[in-house]
Amino acid sequence: MTSPTDTSHEQLADRNLSLDAEGFLKHLSDWDESVATLLAGNENIKLEEAQWEVIHMLRAFYQSHQIAPANRALVSLVRRELGADKGQSRYLMSLFGGSPAKTAAKVAGLPKPENCL
Repeated sequence: MTSPTDTSHEQLADRNLSLDAEGFLKHLSDWDESVATLLAGNENIKLEEAQWEVIHMLRAFYQSHQIAPANRALVSLVRRELGADKGQSRYLMSLFGGSPAKTAAKVAGLPKPENCL
């Protein structure tokens, strides 16, 4: 069994990225779009325009509030920022899988949202 302090390393070009046991970046400053693509690939997600829209919105929210929103708050944020058609759990699940707030935060290079399993 792994502990939260266990780390793994991903190699991206000349960069060695430190990840926690759940695959979140340990150093938020390591993030860029190529890192996002790598992290998304680890989750079997191909990043397209719809995912990037949410990722960039999440990063802007984090920069302002220093927190990654959990699922309900993410749905509300997306509804407010991107419209009612996108601010739905099923839409976000279609982009990021069963726990969209957790997976989107991971791909966006943000810490794990509180209250996400």
